[in-house]
Amino acid sequence: MATRPHTWQPRMVGGTDVTADRASRGHVAILLSLYNGEAFLNAQLDSFLAQTHADWTLYWRDDGSSDATVAIMRSFETHRGAGRCVEIDDDLGNLGPAASFHALLTRAPDGSFVAFADQDDVWFADKLERALARNADEAGPVLYCARQQLADRALVPIGLSPPLARSPDFPGALTQNIATGCTIVLNTAARRLLAAHAPPDGTLHDWWAYLLVSGAGGRIIFDEQPVLSYRQHGANSVGAAASVPRRAWRAARRGPALFLHLFATNIAALGAPGIPLAPEARVLVGDVRDALAGRARARIALLRHHPELRRQGRLENLVFRLWFVFGRGMPAGNAR
Repeated sequence: MATRPHTWQPRMVGGTDVTADRASRGHVAILLSLYNGEAFLNAQLDSFLAQTHADWTLYWRDDGSSDATVAIMRSFETHRGAGRCVEIDDDLGNLGPAASFHALLTRAPDGSFVAFADQDDVWFADKLERALARNADEAGPVLYCARQQLADRALVPIGLSPPLARSPDFPGALTQNIATGCTIVLNTAARRLLAAHAPPDGTLHDWWAYLLVSGAGGRIIFDEQPVLSYRQHGANSVGAAASVPRRAWRAARRGPALFLHLFATNIAALGAPGIPLAPEARVLVGDVRDALAGRARARIALLRHHPELRRQGRLENLVFRLWFVFGRGMPAGNAR
């Protein structure tokens, strides 16, 4: 196991962006994966039209809806969104959120920024403008994300998503996702990176984006100002907690097996041949993989050698360390 200290500074990868001319004009490909979203979809579509940054095209894919979602989208294409929509009709059926968004990502035009969108939120008017103001003129991968205004199903505010206690980096990405998908905007280099490497089974597209961009030495930008109303309605794919203690309590209720299984899955995926990790990230992935194969003593040693391997809050980090040292993963679903 490596014992030398690591510094986590972003580096530029991927070389010169040969299509920067289009990206520099600020065109955004909004990627929208849909599944039975009829209840809230029109409000989200209206918020796209209200953006102060108007140079965007909506790429959408239905993931097997049985309600009026497709009819709503076709009406939008014909009327108020005319000339701004591209339907991705790939006959792949229901893929689930991560694979559906990856299918959209591979069809996004090269040279554009990419913004992930959920069907049940409402974007603030300056969402794209804020993201592009912080995300332009870089050749290497950049992932922008932001806080959210949490709201009930009627869009009544119920609090803000938690602020960060420490800057986002690759060791932190291994332990916890802070990049909420509906706020993410990627530059061209990040889009190419993610399009070339699909997320592993069980890992959502937003966490994989955070892992891969930070692991490749790209830059993670976290905006402390909320950029949308994140509707909590009981049927969210993931949802959010308004406080760190509540988030830690939710994690504790899920138990260690789910998290440890996903943690090990991500480590295996990041260590696969062809994944373009920065040298210090590759060392950390190898050290974690070795520790996971060992007993509690090896895991304790890893945490001592890599104190940067931690979650955002103290309570959350305590839960993570206990689970990492003493837990055993087993097949399970998604965790954050």
